Amino acid sequence: MAMSVGSGGGGEVKVMATINTTPLVDVMLVLLIIFLITIPVITKTVNVTLPKAVNIPTQTKPENITIAVDKDGRIYWNDKAVPDRDALLAYLKEAAVRKPQPEVQIRADKETRYEAIGRVMYAIQRGGIVKVGFL
Repeated sequence: MAMSVGSGGGGEVKVMATINTTPLVDVMLVLLIIFLITIPVITKTVNVTLPKAVNIPTQTKPENITIAVDKDGRIYWNDKAVPDRDALLAYLKEAAVRKPQPEVQIRADKETRYEAIGRVMYAIQRGGIVKVGFL
């Protein structure tokens, strides 16, 4: 007593290649209904007197200082040549006392020796600058 199940022809079964979007539409409809029901609940709340806020003026962001180092190790302060490391240190100490303290951004040529950049970073540290970035 054998029983045959399936298509009797033995031919290929065609696969359905389309996405059934009916469940997606059902979910979106349910979400839409939920939002439509909850919006009036949100707008009808207990009346309270809110405190008055006092706006505190914010500090303006200071100008960033750009220190550039070329491939020969020459140092530039905002595109102006710095004569020596002592002058750079003096510029940095003057900038460190500003309120708020500016950020120093270091920019270097790709052929600049790491030693030159390290000396600039050491001068920045000695000058008392806290915020340093690389461009």
